[in-house]
Amino acid sequence: MSSVSLQDFDAERIGLFHEDIKRKFDELKSKNLKLDLTRGKPSSEQLDFADELLALPGKGDFKAADGTDVRNYGGLDGIVDIRQIWADLLGVPVEQVLAGDASSLNIMFDVISWSYIFGNNDSVQPWSKEETVKWICPVPGYDRHFSITERFGFEMISVPMNEDGPDMDAVEELVKDPQVKGMWVVPVFSNPTGFTVSEDVAKRLSTMETAAPDFRVVWDNAYAVHTLTDEFPEVIDIVGLGEAAGNPNRFWAFTSTSKITLAGAGVSFFMTSAENRKWYSDHAGIRGIGPNKVNQLAHARYFGDAEGVRAVMRKHAASLAPKFNKVLEILDTRLSEFGVAQWTVPAGGYFISLDVVPGTASRVAELAKEAGIALTGAGSSFPLHQDPENKNLRLAPSLPPVEELEVAMDGVATCVLLAAAEHYAS
Repeated sequence: MSSVSLQDFDAERIGLFHEDIKRKFDELKSKNLKLDLTRGKPSSEQLDFADELLALPGKGDFKAADGTDVRNYGGLDGIVDIRQIWADLLGVPVEQVLAGDASSLNIMFDVISWSYIFGNNDSVQPWSKEETVKWICPVPGYDRHFSITERFGFEMISVPMNEDGPDMDAVEELVKDPQVKGMWVVPVFSNPTGFTVSEDVAKRLSTMETAAPDFRVVWDNAYAVHTLTDEFPEVIDIVGLGEAAGNPNRFWAFTSTSKITLAGAGVSFFMTSAENRKWYSDHAGIRGIGPNKVNQLAHARYFGDAEGVRAVMRKHAASLAPKFNKVLEILDTRLSEFGVAQWTVPAGGYFISLDVVPGTASRVAELAKEAGIALTGAGSSFPLHQDPENKNLRLAPSLPPVEELEVAMDGVATCVLLAAAEHYAS
C-alpha cells in the first residue's frame, strides 16, 4: 500500500483527480453493463462438475451399506454411507454426524427456533420466556446468520473477526452475562474475510465459562474443504474439544455439499454431542419422517470416499483461483497507490472482504449500481445491515466468467476511487 494516500492530496490535486475519475465513471456507465457480484454462487462450470450426480444412484441401486432401502421412510440420522465419508473427511467419529437435506442453514434455523420455542436440552426454560436473548456476532460476518437471529428478535452484539477468529477477550467477557445464549462462528475461510479460526481460539471457545448453561456456538464450517490451492486446511474437531473441556453440548457444528455438488440439491451435516443429537431428533422426528436418502446414496456413489471429495474440490479450486487472483490483481493495480482501500487475500472460501474509505461504502455500492454492477449492499456483513464505519463491502468472484469479472472489478475500483475523491473533496 502507498504511504501517500488520496487523503494527502491538496485541494487542487484532489479536484483534478475527481474530474478525471468522474470521466472514467461516465465512460463506465455508458457501457450499459449488467454484472452481478452479490452472492457466492457456483458458476455454471462448477455446477457441471456434478453432472454425473444427476444419473445416480441409478436404476436398481437403492440399498445403503447396512441394507437400508433408501426409497422408504425412516432413517432420521441419514445413511451411514455418506455420514462415514464426511466423518473421514473431517476427522470425527461417524456417530457424531447426522446427514440431512439440502442446506445446513435449514438445520441452524431449526435448532435456534426449537430452543426459542421449547428450550434446548440444557435450558431452564424456552428462550422465548427470557426477558432478553443476546447473541454474539463476529463481524464482518455472514448476513444470513444475522437474519436468523434478527428474525427471533435477539439482541445481536458485534465482536471483531480477527485473522485467527473472533476476538476472544471480548467474547469471554460477554458470556459472563446469562442472557448471552450463543454465537455464530464460520471457522474456516470465513464469510466474507476468508479468515480461519486458530486452534488456540477454538480451545478458548471450548473451555470458557459461560453464565448461561444452555449457551451454544453455531460452528458453521461451510468452507471446510473449499481451498483455492492444493492444500486443504486442518479441520478442528470442535465437538471433541468441547467434550474434552467438560462442555460436551456447547457446539452445534454444520457443513454441507451445497457448493461442492449442486446448490439446493445437496446433503447437509450436523455434528454435535449425543445429548444434543437426541434433543434434535426428538423434534426432527415430529417435523419429518427422515431425509432424502436417495440423494444421500447418490452423493455417496458420486464421491466414493473422502479422497473423492478432495478430488472434486481440486476441480473447484482450479476454476475459482484464477477469478480470485484477477480480483486481487485489479484491486492492487487500481487502488494500492492511492491508499483508499484494504482487502483480504483468502486461501479458500468464496469471498473477499473489501474495506474502503470510512463513510463511503454505501456510496460505492450506489455508484456501482448506477454503472450496472450489482454488489452486496453496504453493511450486509453486519447485524441489521449497520456497519458503524460504513466501510465494508463483500466481493463474490465465483459466478461470472473471468472476462466479465475483470470488467466488473475494474468498474468497482473506479467506483471506490470516485467515492473517495468525493469524500476528500467535500
